[in-house]
Amino acid sequence: MDKTNLFIKFCQERASQADQLFILGDLFNAWLGDDLSLNHYRSVVDTLKSLGRTTKVFIVVGNRDFLLGTDFEQQTGCQLVNEPYLLETNDQQYVLIHGDSLCMDDVGYQQLKKVLQHPIIKFIFLRLPKKLRLKLSGQIRKKSVEAQQYKSHEIMDVNADAVDELMQKYPSANLIHGHTHRQNTHVGDRYTRYVLGDWSIDQGNAIEIDTELNWLEIN
Repeated sequence: MDKTNLFIKFCQERASQADQLFILGDLFNAWLGDDLSLNHYRSVVDTLKSLGRTTKVFIVVGNRDFLLGTDFEQQTGCQLVNEPYLLETNDQQYVLIHGDSLCMDDVGYQQLKKVLQHPIIKFIFLRLPKKLRLKLSGQIRKKSVEAQQYKSHEIMDVNADAVDELMQKYPSANLIHGHTHRQNTHVGDRYTRYVLGDWSIDQGNAIEIDTELNWLEIN
């Protein structure tokens, strides 16, 4: 089983039993525009459409799929939402974000993100020929992987001050995010920070929120 099939199985067997599903970014390895990527990820797109019959799906975009657009929403029935998203359920509050905005010590990454996600750059990129978009994406990804080899573990993690600054705006909430792939539960004095982990070919993780919060192991 690969990651895609594991996600499809999760949607069919677990997520379909929920009222809502929140995906916190980087569901797709690289989304290069709806016109190019909808067909490439057709099995996932169709799965999300089927899931929408029972479960409302919300997506916070990540650094790899920030070009998700309206055609994606129309074909899947998912709703793209801005971060931070405040989820209120059963008298509990959770701030939902992708997580890369908190990695402020990684200055190079933040500078690149500012350029790539600028509205003008996105507008131009989405109008480039498909082959050129594929080529540029591959080059950027290659340089990103190379750069990570020279970065410390701490630099690529969240900045504590950035987290505190965010959570000061939500004094009654806890935080859930991904991006760093370092699954953990960090219990602090004022809030708890839940970090979603990466998915492998045969195991993933998710958080279930009902009357209380529980970690789910997906396999």
